[in-house]
Amino acid sequence: MIGKLKHIIILLAALVIVPWVIRYTLIHVRLDRSRDQFTEENAIGEAQAGLEGQLKIMKGKLSAKTPRSYYLIINSSSNEFSLYKGTELIRTDKCSTGSYVLLKNGDQQQWMFSTPKGEFRIQGKTTSPVWKKPDWAFVEEGLPVPSANHYSRFEYGVLGDYALSLGEGYLIHGTLYQRFLGLPVTHGCIRLNDENLELVYEHMNVGSRVYIF
Repeated sequence: MIGKLKHIIILLAALVIVPWVIRYTLIHVRLDRSRDQFTEENAIGEAQAGLEGQLKIMKGKLSAKTPRSYYLIINSSSNEFSLYKGTELIRTDKCSTGSYVLLKNGDQQQWMFSTPKGEFRIQGKTTSPVWKKPDWAFVEEGLPVPSANHYSRFEYGVLGDYALSLGEGYLIHGTLYQRFLGLPVTHGCIRLNDENLELVYEHMNVGSRVYIF
């Protein structure tokens, strides 16, 4: 009889205690989850605020470094140019940049036809430019290289109506082969179509910045 009574008491206790334990556990699990969620949301909020603060600082630095006058950005990967005045986009369109072809003249000379990257300034501007062919132009055609000022070095009408010098022989100029614009086909210079070349020539002055990446 006593044994049965103990068994009944244990069952009754279990019926009372177990649901209470379950409810207690569920409540604390929810509380823990709420705390975790609150902590996670706080962490995300703090991180977002930090990123927004850094972005604001970076925008301020970028604004301070952005030229107020006209400047040119050349994307040599997509072969596109963008002409800006301050933060205003004036024109964006196709261009052509270096082909990255390697030309060798035996073991003595070699040339890599790439467009240099970095920040440059317009060194000079020319109308009706004449191209003085460098040595590689003759090597590429399989011709003997003439003396420095031989008449065969000078070609008229192949650079378009205008040319802007970036220094070290690199130019922004026109092309007879406008169907190739948008492709990496040059010997390092930057080629534009006639309309874009005229626009760039009119707005870019000696000292204007050119950014190439």
